[in-house]
Amino acid sequence: MEVSIDSSLFEKIPDLKIGVIEYDNITIGDSPQMLKGRLQLFQESAFFELEDHSVTDYEEIREWRSIFKTLGKDPNRYRHSAEALYRRIKKQNYLPSTNSAADLNNFFSLKYRIPLGIYDREFIKGSVEIRSGKEDEYYEGLNGRLNHAKHLLVAADNEGPFGTPFVDSSRTAVTPRTTKALQIVYLSPKIEIQDAKELIGSLAAMFTHINSGEATSSILYMES
Repeated sequence: MEVSIDSSLFEKIPDLKIGVIEYDNITIGDSPQMLKGRLQLFQESAFFELEDHSVTDYEEIREWRSIFKTLGKDPNRYRHSAEALYRRIKKQNYLPSTNSAADLNNFFSLKYRIPLGIYDREFIKGSVEIRSGKEDEYYEGLNGRLNHAKHLLVAADNEGPFGTPFVDSSRTAVTPRTTKALQIVYLSPKIEIQDAKELIGSLAAMFTHINSGEATSSILYMES
């Protein structure tokens, strides 16, 4: 599957880096107890850490807030998904287990404090472009709302936006019927490329360990 970044984004965010992982022959189901336990333990640990810290004390959280602001989206009204997770935890509103794909996304999002999205490739039409959302673009989100894509960073196919670091579309949601998926990792802009490759490799390895299948990955960025 072809995935690219609109070159005009690099004019506003020169150090933008996006991780892309494609999975084939996967099996999505209930999370194993190991993953449920790690996700719960991480949330409890983060809650105690947040007793003495603000969510925005974390550099990676601030970086993605800054990207939203740079693109024209108010980060106080449209909080990226990693920040939203941490704000839930600060209120001790822990995430319940959903499935083995969503739980892994949440675990890595919390661990690295960055947004992630995972999508059923069966419902992605054509090539994918990471770009800024347009004035006339809307999508049905997993939040149950019709979301305006204008000024959001979006992953879009021939039918329009299906993923953002804010909230993803219900159109491409991963379910137990999913056998091939696309995962988009909205990396910290300051991360070094080698570190980014190791992070993506670790994520892909854990995903296929739990969900079986094969993974291929790449990092999209502006090469000097």
